[in-house]
Amino acid sequence: MSGLCKISPNVHAGAGQRDETKTHRNRINIKELGDFKNLRVLVYNNYVTQLLIFILLTVLSYIGVYFIRRYAERRQILDHPNERSSHSLPTPRGGGLAIVLIVTGTGLWAIKEAELNHALIYLVCGVVIAWLGWRDDVHSLSARVRFGVQSLVAAVSIYGLGYFKVVTIPLFGELHLGVVGIIITFLWIVGLTNAYNFMDGIDGIAGGVALAGALGWLMLSANMHNNFVFWIALAIAASSLGFLGHNWSPAKIFMGDVSSTFLGYTFAVMPLLSATQGGDALLLGTLLMWAFIMDAGVTFITRVITREKLLYSHRSHLYQRLVIGGYSHAAISTLYILLTLLASLLSYAWSWGQAYAPPLIILGLPLIWILLSRHAKSLTTKDTKVTKV
Repeated sequence: MSGLCKISPNVHAGAGQRDETKTHRNRINIKELGDFKNLRVLVYNNYVTQLLIFILLTVLSYIGVYFIRRYAERRQILDHPNERSSHSLPTPRGGGLAIVLIVTGTGLWAIKEAELNHALIYLVCGVVIAWLGWRDDVHSLSARVRFGVQSLVAAVSIYGLGYFKVVTIPLFGELHLGVVGIIITFLWIVGLTNAYNFMDGIDGIAGGVALAGALGWLMLSANMHNNFVFWIALAIAASSLGFLGHNWSPAKIFMGDVSSTFLGYTFAVMPLLSATQGGDALLLGTLLMWAFIMDAGVTFITRVITREKLLYSHRSHLYQRLVIGGYSHAAISTLYILLTLLASLLSYAWSWGQAYAPPLIILGLPLIWILLSRHAKSLTTKDTKVTKV
């Protein structure tokens, strides 16, 4: 692997160099399998078994979302349209609870594949974030309460999982962050948790990006020999696919904060869970979520510059402007899925030191975003001219 993408041991605090056996624990030795005490190792290396588990989790997710939908309808857990909404009828929400349950259950099953304290911190903090989101789905919580709990979770995650001390930027090399990395990691966790929630605004977009991003982590974690992250990614991909069976346009149920915040938190800490296994953590994590990060980040900065009230509802996101411009939910969600898959392929190529990957990452992805933004602006301009006439 290219030295460009390797993580030095100090990328995250408290992470020492793993010994040879632990690093390569996924390699099968038939004599060591014995009475299948190393069953997880066998399953990890068996592609057919992985595919069967993927299908099973997908089916469980689809069935689970169906029952959650019926429950939400009975309990009137509905998302009512407002000025920010892209739907016109009250729709059940909270369907993403199936994703949370499947990912958490898979994490418990694969817990021995990671350092125990790291896995427990992720699972416990993830459940706390999901619980907070579910409470907000059922009984709206204030922004202060949500941010307070999310900040506490971020602090615990940094304490237990460490923080980013070094980031490698394609074409430029390593940038040492020092203690500033603590602040960056805190903002990264809280920011992505909320950004993913903000981006869950049209049918299929959050579930589709979760599917595509998880597929990217599947490739990277297999390359890193990180079994725990591999199984978490597989569970996210499978459960998101099952959820999309109910959420693809026209959606019968919405994901809800219970899962959008959980997925945001999970994608934020997966780089930390992977940091001792190879590949640049922060850069790879950012790449896989680049479409959501760009949309939420550019929108936030623009609203700050124009002095808009940040806590008020709006329709300024790129995906919302494309909807206003006449594109269907399915078309826009497909676009974001493809953008995420493109980033997944580039991140995988970069992790292997492919020379074409860095310029495409640094120049190509921003250029795509600029072109999409200009197109959305032209649609809005045309719409305004038609309205004036």
